[in-house]
Amino acid sequence: MTTKLKETGATLVDRFGRTVNYVRISVTDRCDFRCVYCMSEKMEFVPRARLLTLEELTQIAQAFTELGVEKIRITGGEPLIRRNIIKLFRDIGRLSGLQELVTTTNGSQLTKMAADLREAGVKRINVSLDSLDAEKFRRITRVGELDSVLAGLDAALAANFEKIKINSVILKNQNHEEVSDLVRFAIDKQIDISFIEEMPLGVIGDHDRAEAYYSSDQIREDLEKSFTLLSTTETTGGPSKYFRIPDTETRVGFISPHSHNFCEHCNRVRLTCEGRLLLCLGQEHSVDLRHVIRANPGDMDKLKQAICDSMAIKPEGHEFNLVTKPVIMRHMSVTGG
Repeated sequence: MTTKLKETGATLVDRFGRTVNYVRISVTDRCDFRCVYCMSEKMEFVPRARLLTLEELTQIAQAFTELGVEKIRITGGEPLIRRNIIKLFRDIGRLSGLQELVTTTNGSQLTKMAADLREAGVKRINVSLDSLDAEKFRRITRVGELDSVLAGLDAALAANFEKIKINSVILKNQNHEEVSDLVRFAIDKQIDISFIEEMPLGVIGDHDRAEAYYSSDQIREDLEKSFTLLSTTETTGGPSKYFRIPDTETRVGFISPHSHNFCEHCNRVRLTCEGRLLLCLGQEHSVDLRHVIRANPGDMDKLKQAICDSMAIKPEGHEFNLVTKPVIMRHMSVTGG
C-alpha cells in the first residue's frame, strides 16, 4: 500500500519500525586516492552527465529534511574534489530542520578547504587514515601522500569543528599491527577514532578479503594490551560502538558489519552520486530519484512521495559474506563511503 505524505507525520519509518533520520549523500564516485579496499586500480567512473547536479542534490536533501531527517553526511568517492562543492555544503547547511551536516574525506583537500567547510555549517568531520607509516599508507592508498593528509588533519583541528574522528579500515598483515599507534595518535590530537571491518563491495582484485579480514574483537583484544576501554552508550547516529579511554578526550569506535551486525537499529539510507536511493549498504534495493526529479521538475511532493514509498522496500539487513564472491558488485566509492 502506498503511504500518503499526510499520513507520514513528516517521518520516515520502514516496515520493521525503524525510523530513518540520517542520509548519506554521495556527490561523486571519483577520488584522488585508489584505496585497495575501496576500488580497483583501474576504475571506470560514472560519466559526468549521469551525476546529479548540485541543485538536484540540494533539492533531494531538502525533501529528506522535510520528512524528518536530521543528519546528512556528504560523502564520495572523495567529496571535496567535486567542483563548487562548498556551495552545496552552504545550501544544505541552511536547510530548516537539519541538525547535523557532516562529511567524510580522505583529508587530501583539507589544507585548502577546512575553514570553508566549517563556515558552511559542517559540524563534524571524519578523516580516513589507515596508517601512520608513509610506505604502508602509499601501499594501501596506491597514490596517497601521508604528509598531505596529516597536514589536512591539522587544518581541520585549526578550523574548530565540534568533533573530528579518524576512520581506519584494518586489514590483516597490512596495517593491523598499527592499531595501538593509531589510538595513541588520536589521543595526542584529542580526537576520536573508529576501526572498520572491510566491507565486501565490488571486485578489487588486490587481496583476498577473507585472508585480510581482521575482526573488531581482534582489534579490541590488541588494544586492551595497552589501554583500558570503558564501554559507553554514546552514539553519533551511525553504527559505531564506542569505548572511552580514561583520562583522555578520545573515544574508540568499532564498526563491525561482519562480527557484530548493526542492522537491527539501522536509521540511514544512502543516495549515490547518480541518484539511486540505496535502502541498504549490503543489498541492491533502491529507487531511482534522478528519474523522479527529472521527470517532475520542481515537484517536491512527488519527490517526497517516492522517498516515503521507498521505506516499503528497505530490507531487514545485509548479507555480507567474505568467503563467496561479493553479493554487491558496486564498489564502495559508488555506494558512497
